[in-house]
Amino acid sequence: MGRIVVGVDGSDASIKALRWAVRQAELTGDAVEAVNSWEYPATSWASMMPGPPEDFDPQAVATVALNEALEEALGAEGAAAVEKIVVIGNPAQSLVERSKGANLLVVGARGYSGFKATLLGSVSLHVAQHASCPVTVVRG
Repeated sequence: MGRIVVGVDGSDASIKALRWAVRQAELTGDAVEAVNSWEYPATSWASMMPGPPEDFDPQAVATVALNEALEEALGAEGAAAVEKIVVIGNPAQSLVERSKGANLLVVGARGYSGFKATLLGSVSLHVAQHASCPVTVVRG
């Protein structure tokens, strides 16, 4: 049994990619690994903002967001069957790293980016060029 990695940031496109990946896994018998990646804002930008509250835990926030996205897309039973991975780092690079040894990497065409006129978002474009396995970009 192999592994299908899917990037999930909670956007509509990532929910569609997740559903696609699960259907593909049903055909191939592969396990599904849902990945949510987060990173701290760049220091030049963040230095102008007040710091986060001391009890702020971005890893916990990302974990909750991933769990909610999985349950929204797949229901509780379907979400339980998916391996959940939350990592610190650039989303594109994190997905490229997770693609090592995977049978397939699945992403939505775009996440929360504001550049709606482009065909691919920055993450989907990066992983399509650099992943260690075949990549499926789910559109529309």
